[in-house]
Amino acid sequence: MSKGQILVVDDEGAQREILRTILTSEGYKVETAASAAEALAKSARTRFDLVLTDLRMPATDGLSLVGQLTREDPPTLVILMTAFGSMDSAEQAVKQGAFDYLTKPLEREELLLTVGRAFERMRLIQENRRLRQQLEERFRVEGIVGSHYRMQEVFEKLHKISNSNSTVLITGESGTGKELIARAIHRHSSRKDRPFVAVSCAAIPETLIESELFGYEKGAFTGAISRRQGLFEAADKSTLLLDEIGELNVNMQAKVLRTLQEREIRRVGAREDLKVDVRIVAATNKDLEVEVKRGTFREDLYYRLNVVSINLPPLRERSTDIPQLAEYFVARACADAGRPPMPITTEAMRLLLSYHWPGNVRQLDTVLQRAVLLSDGRAIDYMDLPIEVRFSSLPLREPGAAAAGESPYRFPLPPQGINLEEIEKEFILQAMEQSGGVIVKAAKLLGLSYRTLQYRLEKFQIRREGGEGMAPTEGQETG
Repeated sequence: MSKGQILVVDDEGAQREILRTILTSEGYKVETAASAAEALAKSARTRFDLVLTDLRMPATDGLSLVGQLTREDPPTLVILMTAFGSMDSAEQAVKQGAFDYLTKPLEREELLLTVGRAFERMRLIQENRRLRQQLEERFRVEGIVGSHYRMQEVFEKLHKISNSNSTVLITGESGTGKELIARAIHRHSSRKDRPFVAVSCAAIPETLIESELFGYEKGAFTGAISRRQGLFEAADKSTLLLDEIGELNVNMQAKVLRTLQEREIRRVGAREDLKVDVRIVAATNKDLEVEVKRGTFREDLYYRLNVVSINLPPLRERSTDIPQLAEYFVARACADAGRPPMPITTEAMRLLLSYHWPGNVRQLDTVLQRAVLLSDGRAIDYMDLPIEVRFSSLPLREPGAAAAGESPYRFPLPPQGINLEEIEKEFILQAMEQSGGVIVKAAKLLGLSYRTLQYRLEKFQIRREGGEGMAPTEGQETG
């Protein structure tokens, strides 16, 4: 039984035959090619486990061949051979994806050892792919990754209810993936062949929400020059996601309730009702039970929506999923940027695990997209992460908590050092955000005078949100 298939590429016929003899005697199935063009033609017809190629060849050289073969999926392992060995060419070959680099004249033992290691690498890659596929089937649903037991409960419930017509209420903080779950429900349902329709109830002004949901007749109001279909009609025989449903006013809640009960709608300005077959999935980051007690959300609508509920935990409560999520987001960002996959260093992963992620999975995704773009291409390191993540694990004492004679605020200095200006700028940005852009309030939070903070804002070129420059704010003297 063959140990595997190898393609030997060399413009010297004698060298090709020597390598064929050595490798065949060790149980490998070997084919040869005299040029890169012939090698590509053969690899297009046959899937080789390993390509052993000379570096210096007429027309197309071995480095170009490496670039083309390693772009395949899965990539072909390549070992380069050269009589002109140098560190520069070796590093260039490895950067382009070569598995290893041998110098001519080749020694039999070194050749067989390197080929053996290449096949061991291939076996590990295949095993990792198989395990990853199994993990994705078990721990992932359309972009939602998680092996934490709470996410497994979500996936299990999703698979149970997807093919029904029951109304679903998805709850969770912003950025936890509520819309992704809603789309997964639709894709696993009998309605999957119809377009999924989604609307954010928080993004549409109250004056427009009724016509957006239910449509309108020509002449129903000024500007209604023709009949328009609403989202309930557009989602007929499909799924409609009412995102942030807790933002609907009580009047619109009553209209949505009637639609759920009667399965019919009435366009604005119309006299007749229309039957619709819509599966409703609602999502909110609010606690609707609390809103019901406050009187801001109808109790009858809440119970009508809450036929099946799915609660998505915040990322800080399933931090064991962060490594898997991080690797998934980095791999996707690398693919989008046309870059080879990059690992995440131990220090960077430690910081990702220690951060509290107020923006949840969406924030983690954004942070890692940025890190991929800023990285030098070898790995995602701690310096590729934003400052709020890098310094999140440094404890800050509250005033009055320090022992006598100690500073009330004390950071342990990390071994890699810090950038004081970065830290200062970050605290100023946080103060401006917390104060709503009001310089007087931000200065108070930072313990600075108004003029000192204004100077620092100009120094760091921080502009107030919505303003073209440092316009006067409350408490500022203009004379």
